Amino acid sequence: MLQRSGVPARRRPAGPDRLAGTPGIGKIGGVHGDGRQETGGGRIRVRAVPVIGRPPWMLPLLLVLLGVAVNLLTPVNVFLSAPFIAACLVAAALWTFGGTVVTVAASTAVVLALLVRAGLPSAENTVRLVTNATVSALALVISRVLHHSDISVASAHRVAEAVQLAVLPVPPGRVGDLRIAVRYEAAQAHARIGGDLYGVERTPYGLRLLVGDVRGKGTDAVGTATVVLGAFREAAETEEDLAAVADRIEHALIREAGQRETGTGRSEEFATAVLAEIPAGETGSLRIVNRGHPPPVLLTGDGEVRLLEPDTEAYALPLGLGDLAGASGSGRTGPVPFPPGSLLLLHTDGLTEARNAADVFYDPVEGLRGRRFPGPAPLLDHLLADVDAHTRGRRSDDLALLAVMRDPEPPEPPAAGDRP
Repeated sequence: MLQRSGVPARRRPAGPDRLAGTPGIGKIGGVHGDGRQETGGGRIRVRAVPVIGRPPWMLPLLLVLLGVAVNLLTPVNVFLSAPFIAACLVAAALWTFGGTVVTVAASTAVVLALLVRAGLPSAENTVRLVTNATVSALALVISRVLHHSDISVASAHRVAEAVQLAVLPVPPGRVGDLRIAVRYEAAQAHARIGGDLYGVERTPYGLRLLVGDVRGKGTDAVGTATVVLGAFREAAETEEDLAAVADRIEHALIREAGQRETGTGRSEEFATAVLAEIPAGETGSLRIVNRGHPPPVLLTGDGEVRLLEPDTEAYALPLGLGDLAGASGSGRTGPVPFPPGSLLLLHTDGLTEARNAADVFYDPVEGLRGRRFPGPAPLLDHLLADVDAHTRGRRSDDLALLAVMRDPEPPEPPAAGDRP
């Protein structure tokens, strides 16, 4: 088994995809849970190729100018039409339909002017003009097809965003003296629906949090995530013990899997999850229940960072697998000190399984050690930037982050004798 710094290999929690041997999950992406939200739907944007990183009209313009320069520098009886053909096709791929029309008109006018200058025989001129007209018409058709494709993609994104907000509503930014932030980042721009999930519930027993990762992908994963979140919201309000909340979620998953059983055998639906509770009336502690999920990270006000792992004998299987033989651990950790100024980070395995070019996993403990953050949102923004730098933007899995910070204690006012 691979080893990454900060977490022993024998204790490394297995994500649902690794347990099932399936590829990465496509998920919903682009949520900022501190009052901001990033989405890709709505208004259709001008097409552009990210690796070029330039305005979409620049490359067609450069190709037209290249064609003019080459034909002016070559003998008049030699005519090169390839740059003008390429300009029309590139405009169709990168630019809007109107931009493609402009490119086609400009390249056609330049071709006519250069043919007149070259004084080529009329038959050869006719062949070149017909070729240019055919390619121009093809470029316009391609641009129109891509335009309708963009409309369809934007519509699908709007539907995905509606599903996202229904399944994963943005939590409040503050509950009492606790500040909350979430981030949901998709590894691929079009993989917006899937199984990473988070939940925040204010209950009679305190603030309860959930971050999980269900097995599967696509709409099946969304369905399982909905079961998990629905059971969490119901159980969090009624169960006094946090481990009992996890048991209720597991029961819901097993019941759902039983209803989906087919003749091929047992439906394999499970989820890794970590639950946290910041008890009401207890300002200095929190409780954790971990069901096969990457352990939370605790940042203290003095810059110390540590993983909140359960004891070896308390390790538990993911939710939905607790009925297997020998599954006896509760996953319970706690109580854990959580004084003012502390930050709690819950995350999915998209964080700890992010690899660089040398196949080294990202280590959040090393990435956060010695750092201090004024709130949960700056912490999550830093993590996302750090992971992108570690992987050079080539993450293969999606990422859900949830952070909670207890407000630091205000400084005591100076005594009357200390005032000037």
